[in-house]
Amino acid sequence: MLVATPVPAASDPGETLAERLCSRCHAIGNAGESTHPDAPPFRMLHRNYPVNNLQEALIEGIITGHPDMPEFKFEPEDADQLINYMISIQAR
Repeated sequence: MLVATPVPAASDPGETLAERLCSRCHAIGNAGESTHPDAPPFRMLHRNYPVNNLQEALIEGIITGHPDMPEFKFEPEDADQLINYMISIQAR
């Protein structure tokens, strides 16, 4: 299990978290493909998940996703920042 730790202040702390913890597998920006075939691009998550409702899963330890996705546990503030970032890049 990986535990999310606070990151230094950045222009978008949610993007910083995504870059540090998720970008190895997921495309985390407005464009590009995920490097892992089972990891959806963040901008497309709304097609399969209610992004606004991911907070509990992120805080309690997200264990779903692609089969070899590590388990993460976020502090509430970090979960909010990551969700806000994800919402900001959802494809229309």
